[in-house]
Amino acid sequence: MDLLGFARRRRFVWLAAAAALLVALGDVLFWQYGFHGGQFGGYLMALMLMAVAVRPAMWSDGRAMTAAAMAMLFAAAILLDPGWLALLLFMTASAMAVLLPATDRFDDGWRWFQRLLLHGLRTPLAPLLDLLRAMRTRRRRKRSGPGLPRGLAVFALPVAGSAVILMLFASANPVLDRFLSDLTEFELSLLSIARAILWCGLLLLAWPLLHPRPRQKLFGTFDGSGDLPLPGVSVASVTLSLIAFNLLFALQNAMDIAYLGGLLPMPEGITLAEYAHRGAYPLIATALLAALFVLVTLRPGSTTAAVPLIRGLVILWIAQNLVLVGSSILRTIDYVEAYSLTEFRMAALAWMALVGLGLVFTCWRMLTGKSASWLINVNLAAAGLVLTAFSLTDTAAITAKWNVRHAREAGGGGAELDLCYLNNLGGPALAALIELEQRPDLRPDFRERLQSVRSDVHHRLQHDIAEGGWSLRAARRLASADAAALPKPVPLKPGVRGCDGAIIPPAEPPAMLEGPPVAVPAGSAAEAAARAASEAARPAALTAEPEQ
Repeated sequence: MDLLGFARRRRFVWLAAAAALLVALGDVLFWQYGFHGGQFGGYLMALMLMAVAVRPAMWSDGRAMTAAAMAMLFAAAILLDPGWLALLLFMTASAMAVLLPATDRFDDGWRWFQRLLLHGLRTPLAPLLDLLRAMRTRRRRKRSGPGLPRGLAVFALPVAGSAVILMLFASANPVLDRFLSDLTEFELSLLSIARAILWCGLLLLAWPLLHPRPRQKLFGTFDGSGDLPLPGVSVASVTLSLIAFNLLFALQNAMDIAYLGGLLPMPEGITLAEYAHRGAYPLIATALLAALFVLVTLRPGSTTAAVPLIRGLVILWIAQNLVLVGSSILRTIDYVEAYSLTEFRMAALAWMALVGLGLVFTCWRMLTGKSASWLINVNLAAAGLVLTAFSLTDTAAITAKWNVRHAREAGGGGAELDLCYLNNLGGPALAALIELEQRPDLRPDFRERLQSVRSDVHHRLQHDIAEGGWSLRAARRLASADAAALPKPVPLKPGVRGCDGAIIPPAEPPAMLEGPPVAVPAGSAAEAAARAASEAARPAALTAEPEQ
């Protein structure tokens, strides 16, 4: 029997069986044992392995297998510590792995952006669309085998015989009897509806990878070469613009070198931290505008790009932009040293490095005449490497450890430690908090606040792991914290504490406001009572009769 031919003829059935297995696996992992974040990474690894197994075209395609290996790496990152970045990278790599065999070569990032976008838009309706397509194909196909009644007759004997044997086994096996009873008793409830929604979600996640439909008609990449007719753009205008830009950049770079390098004192009223923080991000925007100017006005093969003077001015300008990017990085580092490190500032430093690298790529493309596809691909490759590094790195723990070791309370030269920020980081900050608490030279009031924050983070981590937040990294954090040798705890003063461990003072009661005097109507009973009270309050000496 031709097994390969049989498998190809029944390909849709095999794909449906594979999808059913993945749905069953997801039901066991996420419904019967409870959803845990780290388990999702293990499920994604099984999903990628199944996608490779049911698509033989991937086996001989080195590009597809490389993308599948990257998807497995990102799934392992989710197993280690779930995060949206790792999930996004997994979805991208897995989709590329199943779509690559349908392409002759890797063209460029712009076309792949379209493929991935269309693949994602098709995902919610993919099983239904493929089922309708399979039904239409089956109706059009000429059947050469037995008709439907004869086909059903073939299965009558094995099905009936198996049913009789199963009934006999159920009467002899109480465990099997209970399983069959539970299977046949269907009760519609909120839990069953939620379970059905879970199955649908798992099917929608698995089916586009098992049976992808790549689109062939895509928008091409812009050429990016030759002259681009724009009003006001000529050899003379570009030359004058580059001269002016170089002079302005030289002024800015000279000021940065003078002030950030300590050659000149800061003007009165402006601190070094303010100077550093204010210019970090606008200067990066300036560098991006410079790259856009070069891409538009100095395209490979254009008249302006062929002028030696313009090419020299562009190289000088790109070099000054790189100095500007380096200045922005130094500004951010100075600001971090003056205040603190955050995950956003770490990402900003990586972004600045990518901008500088993009400027180098832009200049190299102009000098060598590379295509626009080349420029897109090298920039996307650099960004992908940086994002991969971030998905595998515990940036929150690095941030917490840096802030603790440079804090003023720990003998460092940084700012006062922001315990509220470390509290909000949660589990990743626990090791750094324990390390700080083990120091013997802490102030008593700070030690009390630190102990409160560390205890709060520790208990939250235990609760998160018990309630579905398990991951390999979280479990390792908790085990390390439980085994840590902490100093004798100090008695905590009673009271409600804030995120920084300090006691929140009780709110003062509102002040009593005196109202206006109430007018008493004349001749009324209230007036008589008020007069009597007034007479009773008068001193006895005033009301006593004089002696005779």
